[in-house]
Amino acid sequence: MKRRGLSIVLASTLLALAGCGSSGGPGGDNASPSASPSAAPSGSASASASGEQEQVELRISWWGDQARADLTNKAIELFEQKNPNIKLTGEFAPFDGYFDKLNTQLASDTAPDIFFLGGNVIDYANKDVLLDLGPYVGNELKLDDMDPTMIEYGTVNGKLIHVSVGANARGIIVNKTMFDKAGIPVPQDGWTWDDYARISKEISDKLGDGYYGTYNFTTDGMDIYLKQNGKQLYDMANNKLGFEEADILPWFQYWDNTAKAGGVVPIELQVSNPPDDTGKSLLLTGKVAMTLLPSNNLVTFQGLTQDEFTMVQLPRGPKGTGVVFESSQGISGFAKTKHPNEVAKFIDFIINDPDAAKALGNNRGVPVTSANRAALVAEASPADKIVYDYTSRVSEQTKKEPFAISYNPPGNAEFIKLSDNTVQEIGFGKASVEKAVQGFYEGTVKIFESNQ
Repeated sequence: MKRRGLSIVLASTLLALAGCGSSGGPGGDNASPSASPSAAPSGSASASASGEQEQVELRISWWGDQARADLTNKAIELFEQKNPNIKLTGEFAPFDGYFDKLNTQLASDTAPDIFFLGGNVIDYANKDVLLDLGPYVGNELKLDDMDPTMIEYGTVNGKLIHVSVGANARGIIVNKTMFDKAGIPVPQDGWTWDDYARISKEISDKLGDGYYGTYNFTTDGMDIYLKQNGKQLYDMANNKLGFEEADILPWFQYWDNTAKAGGVVPIELQVSNPPDDTGKSLLLTGKVAMTLLPSNNLVTFQGLTQDEFTMVQLPRGPKGTGVVFESSQGISGFAKTKHPNEVAKFIDFIINDPDAAKALGNNRGVPVTSANRAALVAEASPADKIVYDYTSRVSEQTKKEPFAISYNPPGNAEFIKLSDNTVQEIGFGKASVEKAVQGFYEGTVKIFESNQ
């Protein structure tokens, strides 16, 4: 999960791709169930009676900072150059607030034709607001070079309603410069959670006041911890929570103990300096040595500091690391778009066109098709190479330790807020770990039940 959303874990290796056929199911509001995949559904302005292509205007929205907007707008310009009859208007916003705006637009039928979603795709699939892309596969939208498990992830109730545009693997981003200053070796894959706590304290002790070994990632690491212990956050197959209160209590206790030992950023600093905020993160100011982040963040972070960064796999639990390739985020179409063919054509461009890959880079993760990955590897920067090396190591690990696809639970935004509030409640000493976790689990059950 990207920050503010738990990860969608894909149990497949990114580098071993296989062909895949189209995902079935009739079209959405603008696609007739009897239409052939190549037929333009009613309302799609593909060509005029004279044979000339009519002008089509689409809106597209995404979340992110200005740097991501610049990359995305470049890709949009390239698409328009190759498709002069299609004009796209881009809209973007910071992650906080993006989905509130999208929800309002969807409720009023004013949503963009194309929009990005992350780990909360199930919430939108259940609202029937996403375009069924199945009728366009093999024509406007080609998925032959895409990882089959990623296609499976975007297929809900027999309909392809989401296409991943980037893949990543969560891991521990390490400020190597801080480790060098402390005289401590950079940790290696295969370490344990006891190692993590010990090393975090050593960093804090050796560098002194104002320096910390790690951020607290209780929330973002929760599903990983559960998977390491044979559980999961959300059991989608059976539509129920995949853990009990007793399963998660040790995770909260671990972070409380590590914080009390002095290796964790104080809660008040964490709240004011979030780890993934490039304008405030203490990783970038050389004050925090480690945290959990998606691999696609490394290149952005490295470009903002002279400190040297690297990545290692998460500490291991009884069942392994609990980490495999994830869909970092992807594109969906609005079910009521008037131009579904053009929506599918743009999605195809983003995942298959090498010029699009070069324009977007790894900002949203490693490309999901082998051809586009090859296009980027040839021009990889040193930071990019760290990401490719890391994801390759994860790829090899998943061959030995596969995990099933994992989706965010219904009501994920409420769940994230509840979890973060619980972490703060413990951190500020307002409740014991046991009491706080009891309230957290009871609240999680209520959120889950109210979002069915």
